[in-house]
Amino acid sequence: MTSFALPAEGRAQRRRRYSAREIALGVAFCVPALAGLGTFVIFPLFQAVFLSTRGTDINGNPSRPVGAANFAELFTPAFGEVLLHTLVFTVFVVVVGLVLPLALAVPLAQRLPGMRLLRTLFTLPFAYSASASAVVWLLMLDPSMSPVNRLLRLAGIAVPGWTTESPWALLTVAWATVWVVAGFNLLVLGAGLAGVDDEVLEAARLDGATGMRNFVSVVLPMISPSVFFVVVTTTLTALQALGQVQVMTDGGPNGSTSTLVFAIFHHAFENGNNDYGLASAQGLVLLLMGIVLAAIQFGVVERRVHYR
Repeated sequence: MTSFALPAEGRAQRRRRYSAREIALGVAFCVPALAGLGTFVIFPLFQAVFLSTRGTDINGNPSRPVGAANFAELFTPAFGEVLLHTLVFTVFVVVVGLVLPLALAVPLAQRLPGMRLLRTLFTLPFAYSASASAVVWLLMLDPSMSPVNRLLRLAGIAVPGWTTESPWALLTVAWATVWVVAGFNLLVLGAGLAGVDDEVLEAARLDGATGMRNFVSVVLPMISPSVFFVVVTTTLTALQALGQVQVMTDGGPNGSTSTLVFAIFHHAFENGNNDYGLASAQGLVLLLMGIVLAAIQFGVVERRVHYR
């Protein structure tokens, strides 16, 4: 067998020891990141696990160990409805929040007059907070002054109770969330389309790939990293949505818009409930749900992503 030996210079580099000053400098650079990780991720996680096994008094302080009693309360039809609302809400926001910006990004990527202004207008909602966007949509759908309702009445269409009837309330909150995330997704997908090589598109056209076939078979695989990024970030945004639900429906009507994050907030902070044990158990369920979705996305969806 042939043996390979490192040159003398390479062996010297491998034997090089870092000085105490270099080690101290490296540790100093890591301390802020480790402090933030410990303060805002690791400590809250262990605190949630601890509180999920404790009962809480009227002030929310952990009082006594209750074992898995808080988790047992989750096996109820009411919590099952919360999970169903969360699933429907997330699927709607992710699907529409991907398809709509993608449909807008294709024409906006054309080099035509006025496209910069249109891109700015479409991405402007990204600058709004969740609460501000919810207020805008409440004004847009207010029964006494809604331009949307007025147009529907002119068309002879019955106007539903956008925030007072089920299932319209959940879809209304989901659409308001789509309106916010679509701007950011449009920027990401537009950047991906801008990076598509014109020579590849021309070669595809010469081979007979035109229209939808050209988009599905050529363009979409080339921007698949951007699409995958949009799917992941939009999923996280949908799972964490709270401000829209609070402002627009406060979980109603009859709990039809109560998602998992809203249920956590309701049990922990709303109306002086202070049931941190049950809220922590629900928070761990949300964490598990996020891990499962991330595993599916990175284990299944990412395999179809073509990195260049």
